Amino acid sequence: MPNHIWRLIRTLYKVHCESIAMELARPPREEARPREVDVAAIKGDQAALGGANPSQSPLGALTAAALALPGLVCHTVQAADDQFEVQYGHYQEENRQLFGVESKFRPIEVDSLQGSGNLKLTDRVKFFFHYTQDTWSGATPVSTAPLDMRGNSTLNSPDGVTGATPLITSTAPLFFDSQLNILRTNGFGKLIGGVDNRLVHTLSSASPETRKQGDFKLGYEWDEAAVDVGGGISLEDDYESRFVNLGGRLDFNQKLTTVSGGLSYTASDTKARLDHDILGYVNTDAYTNQIEITGENGKIVHGNRKDWGAHFGLTQVLNKNALIDAGLGYTYSDGYMENPYKVVEIAFLEAATNRDYAYSGQVQAFLEQRPNVRHQLSGNVGYKQYIGAFDAALHFNYRYYVDDWGINAHTFEADWGQPLGRGWTVTPRIRYYSQDAADFYAPYLTTQQNYADLNRKLLPDNFSSDHRLSGYGALSGGITIDKQFAKGVNIGLGFEYYTHQGGLKLGGSGEGDYADFDYWAVNGALKVNLEALAASGDHGSHAHHQHHHGAMAPAGVMFDHMLGKGGFMVGYRYMYGSQGGDMLHGSNLVGDQAIVANGCGPNPCFVKPNSMAMHMHMLDIMYAPTDWLNLMVMPQFMDMSMTMRRLSGAPPDDEAPDGGGAHIPHHVENGHETGGISDMGVYALFEVLDAGHHHLHMGLGLSIPFGDVDIELRRNHQVDGGLIHYGMQLGSGTLDFKPSVTYTGNYDSWSWGAQLSGTKRLEKSGETGYRLGDIFQSTAWGGYNLTHWLSANVRGVYTIQGAIDGQFNQYIDQLGPMDYPMNYGGRFWDVGFGLNAMVPGGDLAGNALGVEWLQPVGTDYNGYQLDRDGTLSATWHYAF
Repeated sequence: MPNHIWRLIRTLYKVHCESIAMELARPPREEARPREVDVAAIKGDQAALGGANPSQSPLGALTAAALALPGLVCHTVQAADDQFEVQYGHYQEENRQLFGVESKFRPIEVDSLQGSGNLKLTDRVKFFFHYTQDTWSGATPVSTAPLDMRGNSTLNSPDGVTGATPLITSTAPLFFDSQLNILRTNGFGKLIGGVDNRLVHTLSSASPETRKQGDFKLGYEWDEAAVDVGGGISLEDDYESRFVNLGGRLDFNQKLTTVSGGLSYTASDTKARLDHDILGYVNTDAYTNQIEITGENGKIVHGNRKDWGAHFGLTQVLNKNALIDAGLGYTYSDGYMENPYKVVEIAFLEAATNRDYAYSGQVQAFLEQRPNVRHQLSGNVGYKQYIGAFDAALHFNYRYYVDDWGINAHTFEADWGQPLGRGWTVTPRIRYYSQDAADFYAPYLTTQQNYADLNRKLLPDNFSSDHRLSGYGALSGGITIDKQFAKGVNIGLGFEYYTHQGGLKLGGSGEGDYADFDYWAVNGALKVNLEALAASGDHGSHAHHQHHHGAMAPAGVMFDHMLGKGGFMVGYRYMYGSQGGDMLHGSNLVGDQAIVANGCGPNPCFVKPNSMAMHMHMLDIMYAPTDWLNLMVMPQFMDMSMTMRRLSGAPPDDEAPDGGGAHIPHHVENGHETGGISDMGVYALFEVLDAGHHHLHMGLGLSIPFGDVDIELRRNHQVDGGLIHYGMQLGSGTLDFKPSVTYTGNYDSWSWGAQLSGTKRLEKSGETGYRLGDIFQSTAWGGYNLTHWLSANVRGVYTIQGAIDGQFNQYIDQLGPMDYPMNYGGRFWDVGFGLNAMVPGGDLAGNALGVEWLQPVGTDYNGYQLDRDGTLSATWHYAF
């Protein structure tokens, strides 16, 4: 299946935020939205306090616990003004039940990054923004089949069931008794007797793919009411969703009662490429009018969907220690509801004359067919109680969901928010979920007709074997630990374990154990409440704790300053790098013929990179135990994308080494994406000189190899896809030493600086057999204060990076220059232009912002590489 297959299982990652049925009902953005009724409940708490500090009352503790709970994995509900949050999450699925046959593929894995902020633009006007991205990889079910078919795949191999291919078209028939029980065979059409009704999922793997979503809300508040309007967009390679919403809140009964409501509209477009591997196998006739024939490899399924939603919420403060909330929601959906990568196996039966069996059947796969209309209704009631004896809060919530597809679902949730003192809070949580199967769900179908004479009237109008539409129960438990530091800085860590089983369904009779699976998820979050920082009155802390008082260094420079004793700094750093256009050999432009002949060593090249983009998100956390020593921790998250094109004059695909030509269509048509946590830096800065206008310090650091270096491309039934290109892996794979020396100076409105830094790989190779080249960089800059809060700067940069040493010790398609170690590294000259701003007053005083564009002016590559477009850096930090 193509890269986009991860959309099959994205909702599993959100299962603890919403019921599975509700997730299937909603477009992607709805799966990640905070529940409006929770927002109403929290605002009701605050209204009851009359604006008091929540931490100073029992009901305030209840509110604080409510705010902390969603931080386990879902979005944190933002109730405070001027608050920012960044959160990283990792989801890991366990192996599925394959009846003793081991899958060759890794289970589903997800890395997620989220950032959000609540800003008070005026006393009445509030602005909320949120950004999230999820990168998915691993194997997921695409169909369900009788276990006896595992010997009937096109490969006559168990891999037909365990993931090498979803192609399980029978070369030999299945046999059924008169009750349509499946009879055991040797896998090649010979009946050996006995009933074997066991089922198994057909798994398929995908290359990593990333979904990105951004949304906002703008609100206006009166003394006892509020209204907000918002919108956003969610983007994937094969799916795009745009949405708008309108909401409101009204407080009355001395602000002890709050009602809320809202409307939403979503328009979604599917543009899914059907993998050419399945075109001769899956029947797509039901979508003839929605299929576009494209190029040499196939078909694209187009679909449009509209969703209209409405919700109503009520929150009632019962007394100073308790409140109750309730909500009701309705969604109407119309259009293309199917998952375009899900198929259903149908056995076409013929009556037998042999007395050993009643029917024989040939199997054919069909794209699933769901109704094009869906009505969904949900209701919930929650209770929150502060328990003074323990200074804790108990939350309980029940949710009921029903739709016209036949799904009825129940969700029970409970959690206990327990403050431990000194800013620590621990919150254990348990959740139980149960749903009935959709009316049209079936693991597989049988029909008494011949496929060659197909009569669709003998098939159901709608059918799906998506196990998320089956009957099942789910039980999950987790814990969140939060630490509230002084002046509004909060760090939280969470863990959750989840089990999905048919046997856990209320009343039993859920899906068979073949569909059971478990997962675990962890996350970490950093929240900064600027309102609390402002309330501390420490507006000048940034300048107070910095050793120098000149303009900040350009945004692309790290380790440019130190803090004074006891200082603490939190910051965020973003970097975007782009490559595109021409290919260079050294410093010279080269054409396709030269790349084909020389860009891949002794082999010909078949493809070349056409564009590449890198996004890096990094947290800066700094603490100064003394004036002469600062300690830093810098975790980072990266995502990268690459598109490719065929080289003119390249040999035919089937001449590619090791059969890799089978993957060329995927390289060219789908592009590649990776994303997740990258290597983490830990550093110590040492003061050498602090002489008025001149400052010198040195840094010693280690880069710890947390980033993956074994990310794989999708695989098909012909050949393994292998590892993705060296430059698309997320880390170095080695422990790296990173020293630096930095000088800064300032006089009047002028500032300047210089820095030498490097990266030395401390290991001969990483786990996948290679080592990135060492790096040396020198940079110098000058700046001028345009005003007392805004400065401009310019700098020059010279970088030397060595080529890759060694090569992958696992299979890789060597189809283009990016797959060969000799085509990495080089010598680079760049000029940067930037602006820095320091907020001088008000609630945001002390916040520092910077932006810089780094423009390439000279490039001398090792080997053949894609030309550089430039690098954008943006930073924010606050020291206190």
